[in-house]
Amino acid sequence: MSVPIAYYQILAAALFAIGVAGVIFRRNILVIFMCVELMLNAANISLVAFGRALNSPDGQVLVFFALAVAAAEVSVGLAIIIDLFRKEGTVDINQVSLLKG
Repeated sequence: MSVPIAYYQILAAALFAIGVAGVIFRRNILVIFMCVELMLNAANISLVAFGRALNSPDGQVLVFFALAVAAAEVSVGLAIIIDLFRKEGTVDINQVSLLKG
């Protein structure tokens, strides 16, 4: 007795939609960053589900590489956010103007 792939896809779609809504409507850079990571994890759930349904380890291998890239992204992204906070004193998108000379 296994869980149908449609359930995994519904979960992944819901997580992805929450991530998109967070990117669109939130103004805090940290929250936007977490929403992007949520969207990445939704894609990972989908890859693992399809790999399981097709009896292939390819989905899990792709997720392993995606997580490795995500770890590098998190370290660089957080460093940029910390530097931005130190220079501007805020992480609010509306208050920060990166194009000022």
